[in-house]
Amino acid sequence: MSVYVDNARHKYGRMIMCHMWADTREELFEMANKLGLQLRWFQRPPNVDLPGMDASWEHFDIATSKRALAIRFGAIQTDKYGPIEHTARLRGDTKMLERIASNRAKGFGQKV
Repeated sequence: MSVYVDNARHKYGRMIMCHMWADTREELFEMANKLGLQLRWFQRPPNVDLPGMDASWEHFDIATSKRALAIRFGAIQTDKYGPIEHTARLRGDTKMLERIASNRAKGFGQKV
């Protein structure tokens, strides 16, 4: 399964959140079901006709406890550039992919 979780640490109330996304929506929803996430927490572009919240890309924000569970279920850990890299690949944005590779080569964002 190609589901990913980044190492972001965004505070939301008492929780610390990160991002979870996948190569396909089906894989994302399958993992979301395993984690007990509600579909209304799905974040997607406004033009996607599914329940959820408006965002620039398809993902879930998940608590770090759910991140650990997702990893146990096979999710792939990424650094903070993971979501940007994913959307850049979907858009064919080679310049962004080159910038990410350059930043990673310098050791930025590597702590997972």
